[in-house]
Amino acid sequence: MSGSIPGKFFNPTLHRQFNAMLLPPLTDVVALLGIDLVLCAAGLRLLSGRNRVIRWAKWAVIAFFILLWVPFGSAQLPLLAYVRGVSSDLSTTLVALACLGLGRRLFGLPAMARREGMVLSVALAVAAVVLYPTALGWGDWDAYRSGWGSFGMLGILLLLSLACWLAGLRLLPALVGLALLAWVAGWMESGNLWDYLMDPWLAIWAVIHCMKAGARSVLHRYSLRAPAARPAPP
Repeated sequence: MSGSIPGKFFNPTLHRQFNAMLLPPLTDVVALLGIDLVLCAAGLRLLSGRNRVIRWAKWAVIAFFILLWVPFGSAQLPLLAYVRGVSSDLSTTLVALACLGLGRRLFGLPAMARREGMVLSVALAVAAVVLYPTALGWGDWDAYRSGWGSFGMLGILLLLSLACWLAGLRLLPALVGLALLAWVAGWMESGNLWDYLMDPWLAIWAVIHCMKAGARSVLHRYSLRAPAARPAPP
C-alpha cells in the first residue's frame, strides 16, 4: 500500500534463515568435495589389501564420505570444513589421482601403469624442488609468480605434455589438461595455476615415491652384482 512504512513487515529472523539456506560458493563446494574424495581414497587403500578390496570396506568408505558432510560444532560446519582448515585446498591433480584410485578399487578400473606413475612422480618432485624453495625466498626468482598466467610456464607445460604424449604416456598430459581446464573455469579460490597442478601433500608423496624407487633400483643392482663378485667354489 502507498501508506505503508518501508521495512515495516521485514523480519530479521526470516532474513537470517534465508541467508543461511543460500548455497555456499562453488569454489567451497569443489574444495570440500576434493578433500572428501582424497580422504576416502586413502581410507579405502588402508582398509583394503594390495590387490583385493574387502566388501565391507566399500560400505565403510561410502558411510565415511557421507559422514564428513554432517554439520558439527557450534558453527554447524561440515567436518570437511575443519579438515580444510588444516590441509588447505587440494590440487586438481591430487583429486584426480584419488578418483583413479577409487575407481580401481570400487569399480575394477585398470591400475595406473608403473611407468606412468614414475614419470609423474619425477615431474612433480622436480617441480616441488623448484617451486617451494623459491617461493620461500631462496633466490631472486620466485617460481610461484609464473603461475599467474606466464606464457613461459604454459609453454613448458605444453612441451612436457607433447613429449609425454609422443612417448606413449597419457596420464601426465591428461592431468595437465584437467588442471588447465579447472584453472580457466576458476574452480578453486586461488587464481594461480601452480595450486591446480600440485600441493604440498602431493609434492611429499612424489618425493617419497622417487626415493623409494631409487632405493629399490640400487638394491636391485646390488643384488645382481653380489653373486658375480663372489669367488667360485673350488
